[in-house]
Amino acid sequence: MTATPETSEQPSVEPDGRVRCAWIDESRLAPADFVLYRDYHDTEWGRPLRDSIALFERVSFEAFQSGLSWLVILRKRENFRRAFHGFDVERVARYTERDIARLLADTGIVRNRAKIEATIANARAVADLRDGGTDFAELLWSFAPPPRPRPATFADVPAVTPESTAMAKELKRRGFRFVGPTTAYALMQATGMVDDHTADCWVPATSAAPGE
Repeated sequence: MTATPETSEQPSVEPDGRVRCAWIDESRLAPADFVLYRDYHDTEWGRPLRDSIALFERVSFEAFQSGLSWLVILRKRENFRRAFHGFDVERVARYTERDIARLLADTGIVRNRAKIEATIANARAVADLRDGGTDFAELLWSFAPPPRPRPATFADVPAVTPESTAMAKELKRRGFRFVGPTTAYALMQATGMVDDHTADCWVPATSAAPGE
């Protein structure tokens, strides 16, 4: 996820005393949704992820999120995993029109034909990369920028960078869909290619961050 216009620039201090990025704001969320967001922020977002299957899953989630709140995806994440057979690349790459119909009938996921078809196309693109001797994770991480200081506030976080634009261009060339520059940057944030936790956030800096 990337910063949105309604995101507060002020740090979020929660009842546990920890300062978190401003988008983790308990006052704006239902209790169950706050727990989802908090746990995602604390344990996943910005942590380096280098497994190709896990990265394919993240690419898929970012594509499905397009035009929606990230919270929608978090709420449905386990349903997505079940519906897409754990995002097993080989299996998803073999999906047919029958699978598309099954997914369009599944109320537990985002039922958008274009995004479903894009996920299948992206699985085939990942499989093609592997067959051609290119590791998907290595390809994605080749666009990671040099380490930089954490942003002072979320207002300092970009939505697009030259690296995300280059990643999106290369993925499109390779046959990927629904991965434009903004989605590519959100992927970089989510998978630790950049560390956009704000400077006052309690989450420890990762190996991708300066000083590590």
